Amino acid sequence: MTFRRFVLLALVHLGYIASWGRTGEPPPTAEQVRFFETSIRPLLVEHCIKCHGPKKQKADLRLDARERILKGGYSGPAVTPGHPERSLLIKAISHRDKDLKMPPKTRLSDRQIADLTRWVKMGAPFPGNVAKAKGGTGRDHWAFQAPRDPPAPPVKNRKWPRSPLDHFVLAHLEAKGLAPAPPADRRTLIRRATFDLIGLPPTPAEVDAFVADKSADAFARVIDRLLASPHYGERWARHWLDVARYADSNGLDENVAFGNAWRYRDYVVAAFNQDKPYDQFLIEQLAGDLLPSPLAGEGPGVRGGNLLPSPLAGEGQGVRGTASRNERLIATGFLALGPKVLAEGDEKKMELDIIDEQIDTFGRALMGLTLGCARCHDHKFDPITTRDYHGLAGIFTSTRTMESFKRVARWHEHPLISEDGKTRQAIHIKKVNQHKQAIQQLAAEASARVKSESKPGTTLPKDLESLYPAKVRLELKRLRAELAALEKSAPEMPTAMGVTEAKVADVPVFLRGDHLKPGKIVPRQVPAILAGDSPTKFDSTHSGRLELARWLVRPENPLTARVMVNRIWRWHFGQGIVPTPDNFGLLGEAPANQPLLDWLAHRFVKGKWSIKAMHRTIMLSSTYQMSSAANPQAARADPENRLIWRANVKRLEAEAIRDNLLAVSGMLDPKMGGSLLHVKNRGYLFDHTSKDSTKYDSRRRSLYLPVIRNNVYDVFQLFDFPDPAVANGDRATTTVATQALFLMNSDWVARLCDHWAESLLKDARLDNAGRVRQIYRQAYAREATATETSQALELVRSVEKALTSREANAERRRQQGWACLCQTVVSANEFVYVR
Repeated sequence: MTFRRFVLLALVHLGYIASWGRTGEPPPTAEQVRFFETSIRPLLVEHCIKCHGPKKQKADLRLDARERILKGGYSGPAVTPGHPERSLLIKAISHRDKDLKMPPKTRLSDRQIADLTRWVKMGAPFPGNVAKAKGGTGRDHWAFQAPRDPPAPPVKNRKWPRSPLDHFVLAHLEAKGLAPAPPADRRTLIRRATFDLIGLPPTPAEVDAFVADKSADAFARVIDRLLASPHYGERWARHWLDVARYADSNGLDENVAFGNAWRYRDYVVAAFNQDKPYDQFLIEQLAGDLLPSPLAGEGPGVRGGNLLPSPLAGEGQGVRGTASRNERLIATGFLALGPKVLAEGDEKKMELDIIDEQIDTFGRALMGLTLGCARCHDHKFDPITTRDYHGLAGIFTSTRTMESFKRVARWHEHPLISEDGKTRQAIHIKKVNQHKQAIQQLAAEASARVKSESKPGTTLPKDLESLYPAKVRLELKRLRAELAALEKSAPEMPTAMGVTEAKVADVPVFLRGDHLKPGKIVPRQVPAILAGDSPTKFDSTHSGRLELARWLVRPENPLTARVMVNRIWRWHFGQGIVPTPDNFGLLGEAPANQPLLDWLAHRFVKGKWSIKAMHRTIMLSSTYQMSSAANPQAARADPENRLIWRANVKRLEAEAIRDNLLAVSGMLDPKMGGSLLHVKNRGYLFDHTSKDSTKYDSRRRSLYLPVIRNNVYDVFQLFDFPDPAVANGDRATTTVATQALFLMNSDWVARLCDHWAESLLKDARLDNAGRVRQIYRQAYAREATATETSQALELVRSVEKALTSREANAERRRQQGWACLCQTVVSANEFVYVR
């Protein structure tokens, strides 16, 4: 759009611009502390402290505390927080300057350099005297105690609760002398629920139907409709993919394509849509390849410590039975999706680094614990020992993630069997065999003729082909060329990233995490603090992943159900009951309402681990249906809204903003599944110019756009897409000017608004005031006020008039006027925030 400046003028005119500003630097997060303890402190101890520590300070430089690093040595500060390009430490470890090299003799690995660079970029957090306890110490910490099933507490305002959940919230509020906000109006409520469950705006017709429906179960029916939508799985799969650190490329040193990662993504979408029980969901991701094959008959189930029967049990060798087996293999992609240093020269180190990444992801994603911190030393805060860590490492050492550790290393992929694939393969094999038989027969006949026509006593060569007639030799050459071409054209069978069994082996405790310094062998085991009264036994013939998965979903496990219900709560309310959803340990924050958390965890397990049932429990409560109305008294008493006295105003995530734009403009392509990667599996994402040619111009939902590690789509980065290299269940929300400028100046947004305007002008049922109302209904799920309608029409007229001297076509001027209004509306805060 040529005249985008009208959008800015219109926003000012209509009063839609809020203050877009950057807040002050926040304190180190739990994730930053975890990263330092797992990746930076061990590195500094191993490579730096000997020369730059308390005993020796070469160049007057110490690297054993943040203040000393910032002070630096003779050459100045070693680090400029947030700016690796200006930091002497990063310059030194890169070995670019021959006079400044650290370590002086051996360059750090690419992974270590990348970790230090990332650490400086995040502000160089260096936790030192961190309090040992938050909500408990060691074994008495709340998260390590089995959740109880608390009764709903009594409340004074008995009319407000709709469910026992509300009693827990209201009791906390009343104890502080506070009251909950009034209910949200119906338009606000359906917009909130629709974005929450499917990540798309409600249509005007859906809003009108809900507003008109005065029945007591009207909202329950809205929830059921949204949960039944295939878009539900797309929305909630994206939440889980943050936790699973999903990406379509490796990142790190060799940024090659994870060309089949999309199969795991589509598995997650289907799992949410099917409401696959969460315990089964986890077991399939950890040990799907070890579950009984439906082709061989099903065994007993996983709940209560056994195996779950397949949902397709008894289907024999049919198509659906094969699909069930493939699905379980694809699910193990959870363990394979992490970034890997594929060109690491030390193969054992590469293997242990991959295992470390799997343990860290397993702990943070499924248990809310930073298990990776115990690789080099006992966890500094949680009661997790290096023995616990290496007990888990034995399980993953006995698991095959890589086909080869030779540079460039190759990850393992499962071949996927399908009835169609088997048929195509059988047809191909039959053709190949026919060609081979034809060649053999022709050669045999020609050889027999040569022998019969040779004179007695003639010595024939071993290879008679040179004596064949020229015509026969030519025919053999043709047939062999056809065979070679046929063999090269074998049907490509689908594969999926995943893990399988390896040689079973317990591992030693590697002193300080150094694989060259093995200590005592540790048997495979779960962390002692969580083992319970019946320690898990690991079969000597299998890796132990299945036993680990069974243990994880035991009802008495204190963490698994709590962590997931807290994630669901966070994705609905914008913050978890435990504000650090990936860390329930001592460095994490204590729950704002532990009885509520435990009550939800019990309902989750008793409800057969149904995530959709948990949605209904939460969304049908008075707590969820509150408005976001301000309350000065409550704001003073609880400024962070930890007690939930009102609904939080939430900004949409990057993907939902993009999908919202596509939806309201009528440009959204609803096709589901598949890959949009432009390179083949294991192909390099960057050419010799280091340019990434990945395209993001698809009109499909953002879920399906490629996630390229080290070069995430810039629009996603702008709106706080998380680092896809690590498990992350708590997206940040920043407010910076470039977000507003993108909406006002992006060519892509302008094209969508042009299309939106064109469709509005083509609708003969609408007059100009009706078009304004339709824009507001589509974008905000509400009616435009009389003042807004008047201002919008004045804006359109002003733009048309201003374009008179530059655009001769009156229809085009008219469309640009309406397009400007559409872009003004989507650039406003109300479009990207949900009340």
